[in-house]
Amino acid sequence: MKPSIKITLWVSALLLFFLFLRQNLAYFSTPFYLEVLIVVEIVLVSLWRFDIIFFPLLMVVFLWAGSDPGLVAYSATSMRWVVLATGALAGAFLWMRRGQRPYTVLNLAAVLCVIAALGSAMMSNLPMVALLKVASLVLLFLYCSTGARLAVMGREARFMRGLLVACEFFVFISAMITFAGLSVLGNPNSLGAVLGVAVTPLLLWGFIIAQTRWERNRRAVFLLLCGFLLYSSLSRASLLAAIIVVVTLCLCLRRQQLLIRVVFLCVFFLSIAAVTRPSEFGELMTTTTSNVVYKGRPEDGLLGSRNGPWQQSFALIKQHPWLGSGFGTSDVGTVPASTSLNLRGGVSTGEGALREHGSSYLAMTEYMGLVGIVPFVFLLFLLLRMIVQMCLWMRRTNNACHPGIPMAMVLLAGLVHAIFEDWLFAVGYHLCVFFWTMAFVLKDLMPSSAEVSARGTSSIAARILHPIPASVVINR
Repeated sequence: MKPSIKITLWVSALLLFFLFLRQNLAYFSTPFYLEVLIVVEIVLVSLWRFDIIFFPLLMVVFLWAGSDPGLVAYSATSMRWVVLATGALAGAFLWMRRGQRPYTVLNLAAVLCVIAALGSAMMSNLPMVALLKVASLVLLFLYCSTGARLAVMGREARFMRGLLVACEFFVFISAMITFAGLSVLGNPNSLGAVLGVAVTPLLLWGFIIAQTRWERNRRAVFLLLCGFLLYSSLSRASLLAAIIVVVTLCLCLRRQQLLIRVVFLCVFFLSIAAVTRPSEFGELMTTTTSNVVYKGRPEDGLLGSRNGPWQQSFALIKQHPWLGSGFGTSDVGTVPASTSLNLRGGVSTGEGALREHGSSYLAMTEYMGLVGIVPFVFLLFLLLRMIVQMCLWMRRTNNACHPGIPMAMVLLAGLVHAIFEDWLFAVGYHLCVFFWTMAFVLKDLMPSSAEVSARGTSSIAARILHPIPASVVINR
């Protein structure tokens, strides 16, 4: 196309845009439309540097939408879907245009999950709600298969360093807001989920690979602060996920001494507290046991807060054992007349229509049934296989530099946490988006037999740290 034609088209587009603004200025006098316009402009600008800018933008928007209602903009809950859809479509276009790596078996499993979810949605008592949830799942898997992989491929070192900085910043901001007496992400369980599943594995990995004393000390401080916030959240699932990740990472990397030091320090400080202030220590232990272990209701038992949702889920699974109640919806009887779709606040239904299940796996079994759940089981099996392979590679090579290590630990923590919380396939939840992004990116970064030797490191891992001793870098 000739330059003169391009200039004419741009000028014409600008004139039409200003004409539209002049005729519709009233729409931009309200906060909602102004917020929408600002978000749309930011999204359009991010497309110019899609590989670098879009993933941080996506996570910020989803975290913002899931924050305390007093901190969330009026349009954030609905604009997150615009951002996700833009990322999915732009990522797919750029992926096909650049001719990147082929799709993998993980992408095939995601397609099978979408097909099964679509068939399940057709039989739901809330078909519109179920279809919207299937659409969100399609957008998530499409973005993870294309746009998320573009954000990492070829720039693994910068991406991981950016994640570490983001985790440190998130812990700092969370601590400031928590100490001010406010809620960061709406409720303590949500904060604990992010800290236990996403932040703890990344910060611990960053602490292990730190090359300078300043980096090690700084990340140690943020790890301690993260542990304090995690404890204050009183989220048992998050604490369990974090503990499993810490133990697994230390054992696989042969860092037993680090694990022993952490346990020794905890026992040492607890012993000092018990000797110097026995009454306060006894009260602390009693309070900790009551609030953390029993969630303030010791009379209900260890899993008292989960028994109700679990029993209801088992009862509904028995009603629809084979094909389920419909993706993302529960069969709670007659559909209430108040069921509606609110574009500003998401889907709104009557009491119990979208309820808590207490487990992502029970929720999916109820939604999909024993037949429809098969593709999702296959997808989770692929994740488990990647985690096991990564752990075996760490144990064999004793190398902590590979970027797939923290991603595998995020997946491990997420799968453990999902046993007690319903978020694994809830696309509107920020942790779900981050979890599946890490899963699809990890598939590309898995070390192969051609890249890894028994004592060496892969070429990707070699780019993470600068400088790396020459003895650990493989010469091809």
